[in-house]
Amino acid sequence: MIRVLSLIWLAVIIVMASCTGKKDNLHYPNNPGPLVKNAYIKLPLGAIKPEGWLKRQLEIQAEGLTGNLDDFWPDLVNSAWRGGDGEAWERGPYYLDGMVPLAFLLDDEKLIAKAKSWIDKIIESSTDTGWYGPAKNKDRWPLAVANKVLMQYFEATGDSSALKVLLKYFSYLHDTPPDWPNKEWRGVRAMENAVTGYWLYRHTGEPWLPETIESIQKNSFDWTSYYETFPWDSAAWSKRRIPLNWGPEGLTAHVVNNAMAIKYPGLWYQQSGDERYRNAVFEGIKKYDKNHGQAGGRFSGDEHLSGKTPDRGTELCAVVEYMFSLEELYQIFGDNSLADRLELLAYNALPGTTTADMWAHQYDQQSNQVLVSLAKRDWSTNRDQSNIYGLMPNFACCLANMHQGWPKFVQNLWMATNDNGLVAVAYGPSTVTAKVGKGKIVKITEETEYPFKDRINLRISCEKNVKFPIYLRVPGWADTFRICYRDKIITAMPGNTVRLLEKWKNKDSIEITIPLKIRTERRFNNSVAIMRGPLYYSLRIEKEYRSVKLNYDNFGYKGSIDWEIYPKSNWNYGIFADLEQPEISFEVIESEISDYPFADRGDMIWSDDSARYIVWTSDPPVMIKTRGIRIPEWGMRNNSADIPPLSPIESTGEPEMITLVPYGSAKLRITEFPLIDVVFMRKK
Repeated sequence: MIRVLSLIWLAVIIVMASCTGKKDNLHYPNNPGPLVKNAYIKLPLGAIKPEGWLKRQLEIQAEGLTGNLDDFWPDLVNSAWRGGDGEAWERGPYYLDGMVPLAFLLDDEKLIAKAKSWIDKIIESSTDTGWYGPAKNKDRWPLAVANKVLMQYFEATGDSSALKVLLKYFSYLHDTPPDWPNKEWRGVRAMENAVTGYWLYRHTGEPWLPETIESIQKNSFDWTSYYETFPWDSAAWSKRRIPLNWGPEGLTAHVVNNAMAIKYPGLWYQQSGDERYRNAVFEGIKKYDKNHGQAGGRFSGDEHLSGKTPDRGTELCAVVEYMFSLEELYQIFGDNSLADRLELLAYNALPGTTTADMWAHQYDQQSNQVLVSLAKRDWSTNRDQSNIYGLMPNFACCLANMHQGWPKFVQNLWMATNDNGLVAVAYGPSTVTAKVGKGKIVKITEETEYPFKDRINLRISCEKNVKFPIYLRVPGWADTFRICYRDKIITAMPGNTVRLLEKWKNKDSIEITIPLKIRTERRFNNSVAIMRGPLYYSLRIEKEYRSVKLNYDNFGYKGSIDWEIYPKSNWNYGIFADLEQPEISFEVIESEISDYPFADRGDMIWSDDSARYIVWTSDPPVMIKTRGIRIPEWGMRNNSADIPPLSPIESTGEPEMITLVPYGSAKLRITEFPLIDVVFMRKK
């Protein structure tokens, strides 16, 4: 069956090439007509493997909640998706959407066996009508997530039964009336089905699949018009016009729906070819930044869109869904700003909202987060426990959905190109193995400690010399990008993509240097955020972890725990530095990357060997020393750091040396700093 399917896919590719007269990848299917060809092509799950610190990060995830959750959380232990009599909606598919790729990326036999035990039950549930999943679920929404699970499982295993389930279900959608009401999750998230639908069309060429997606697009919420008008801007927030409810309007202000929906006009662009839909994507991202933008590449929503002040939270589900949207959009458009933002989220917001051992997570993270506790806060609609690091703070959706962030990021580090080459999408230690040129298999090993350090070495392995292009993305922030290979030295401009077309030999290497210079970003009330490469840096605050018991069963399984974190040092500092001369105002200190890449001194780390928590004593990979001045009048408001006073500030305080650590390592943090008026201080 697999051989037959491969012949079908090859036929689709040949037909597409003959009809368009354009170059098409010979080995990985791009969109066949009448769809618009995508800029790049995602490689199947397993083609890219994590290495170095990034592999260790995925191992930590497997050792933490992802690898253990379905052993003790009742919603998964008894899930109807695995044959039990328990939860039958989204939690099982959400969990599998991250656990399945994690298992195959790590080649973890235990996790692969777990994944198969779930998938076998899901495949068995497929009915003659095409509907599948738990019999008591009548809602299409969780199947949109399960579709992505089966898609990934098929890519990793070649199990044709998973493909059959998907084709039968999309045939069901094609043949039944639309059921995508705006008042329901399945309506505002309907185009999530297009991710799998277009993938199926690329791999089977079934002509009715675009008809199915067109019906979904035309009979579900119009996100394109939403981005064009964007009703929930900063004025709507300040005047309290954003609907904080779960009705049709409130669902459009929901942060996770927005993080998912930013890709929907882009998905439809593949079929429409109308620039309106491309424009809606990039206008939407701009409007998120302008009205609700937060440090780390995210936008606020605690639980609804909630403005730009750094005390606002962002739900973890929104972070991982925004990452996935950007990964899909980069495939379609190839715009490097999308990959820049993907790195920001992966290297800041994602690790910043989980403990370093990944046994606990937050529901809401804050840029200026100086207290993690059960105390009352000004969330838009979330509950008081949303800010703690725990098993299930506020609501269980993030506990189910958080797992996709790191694995899908690894899956999208590289993509195939239409001229039979490879493109480096985001940078991180990894190995990609793929067919290139006329069909030869090459392996490129990316050796790097990026984003903590500035060197990247690409080492090529191939049995015979092979001619193919390698594309290298130049980050938009990189004012210097230097490539050295053989006897060539190439420099590139920010935001560009460099194409290296050579007849590559075994053991060829490409050395990339991206100087990670200190730069700054102006934020709320003219405050300043400190950046180096794709990393934001936050004030290191001495801290005390306190375990707490919530009003649900914490289960107490291995490292599962709920933490409050209290500050033990001052946090209300302004930056006292000459931002025009960062090289004399900031001292960068690099260290080895530890076994927990996003841990900081004083964090609590679960030890499986001793079955207890230990205090971490190592520094993060990079720290920055600079000078700050305390601002005594800047204090707390409703148990969060008050908004930063308007900068610049004329302070009479004395400068002190302060330490900044990566945002992802700082569980307590100040990231948006008031700026001290240097001219005033000199006069003083």
